[in-house]
Amino acid sequence: MSEKPSGKAPEEPGEPGGSGEPGGSGGSAGSGESIPDDVWERFVQDSERDIRISQAPKEPSARARMVTERLRQQDARGELPPAWRADPVGQGANGRRARRRRVWTVIGIPLALAVAVVAMKPSLLPGDPFGTDSAAVMGSGSGPAVSPLPAETAPETAAPGSAPGSPTLDEPFAGSPAARYADGAAGIVLPEAKAVGAFSKEQVAGALEQSRTLLVGANVDRGTLLGDTPETVLGEVLDPKQPEFVDDLRSWLRKPGRGHDPLRFFSRFDQDEVRLVGDVVKTRGRTTFEGGKDGALDIHVDYTFVYALAPADPDSGEVARTIVRRVIDLRLLDPAKYEATPGRLAVIRYDDDIANSACGVYDGFLHPRLASGGPTGAPPSGPAVDPYDRSRDIGDDDGGAGDGDSGEGSCGSVSRT
Repeated sequence: MSEKPSGKAPEEPGEPGGSGEPGGSGGSAGSGESIPDDVWERFVQDSERDIRISQAPKEPSARARMVTERLRQQDARGELPPAWRADPVGQGANGRRARRRRVWTVIGIPLALAVAVVAMKPSLLPGDPFGTDSAAVMGSGSGPAVSPLPAETAPETAAPGSAPGSPTLDEPFAGSPAARYADGAAGIVLPEAKAVGAFSKEQVAGALEQSRTLLVGANVDRGTLLGDTPETVLGEVLDPKQPEFVDDLRSWLRKPGRGHDPLRFFSRFDQDEVRLVGDVVKTRGRTTFEGGKDGALDIHVDYTFVYALAPADPDSGEVARTIVRRVIDLRLLDPAKYEATPGRLAVIRYDDDIANSACGVYDGFLHPRLASGGPTGAPPSGPAVDPYDRSRDIGDDDGGAGDGDSGEGSCGSVSRT
């Protein structure tokens, strides 16, 4: 219940200071009659009623009751209503996922088709991601669809089978077992080293590496093949203290002849007559070692080298092959017991077997028979042998593989090149 507002009653007219007479002192700001009590009482009652009505709870509408009930049921089921605004984690992320699904649907069908096509023909891809390119597997000039041979770890027991194809400038080893041989030094696989006699495992490993350097320098190095002096072999591998041998080899290279033919140890071609086809010499063979006399290390190497050649005329497309097999026994001597150079190898025995080179020509070069060049040297004689047959023993009394045995034996013929 509000209290009646206070105020100063108007002064009676004629009282001193009243406003009714001129010259009186100042009084109230204005004059008026007071509010009757019954009017004031009704005003107070109406105000209190309005306040009660405004503060009382209102009955919800039918729609409000329906929405409230739906929300209550969703809450009981553990459901959440959709957000009014999409937030970055909720609705917006769902929208992006939906868009991604649509994008992957569009991309996925062509991608699946592309994968199927590549699976049927991998060569369509740039490069060689699956290792299917024949040149990469076999090396330059080895021919397509030919798998490489595993390394030779034991003596061969039979000649290899026939190989399809014919040699060309692009595939000079097609049609021969050499298409499956390794390329150059990669075909000289050394056994695992171990201590032998007076030598440690490290010294044996070094000697085995020297044997590979000798084989590469004498039979694979391009300079040697084109007639250069193989200084690596003569000056870094062979022991200069071996009586006369190194000096003999140098003499044979300077002045070749029947009794002093450098082809007994080196493979060389006359550039005025033939050119090498490609950069690859095909190689296959095996290296073994064992303890020798008085703590020495004996190393045995037996390798076949196949060369692809064409006439020196650059316009000629003819291709021929020459096959050279070398069997050499090397020895690392103990300097404490022998006059030897540490780390250098002595040659104990060496045999060669040369196929497809002119017979009876001793000018220090191999001369492959070319259809365009006519016969060169003496005609071959004796039964034909297979130069790719590594199960066959070779030696000075063997008679040779034919068409170019550089030893003193007969010059036989070959069944294939």
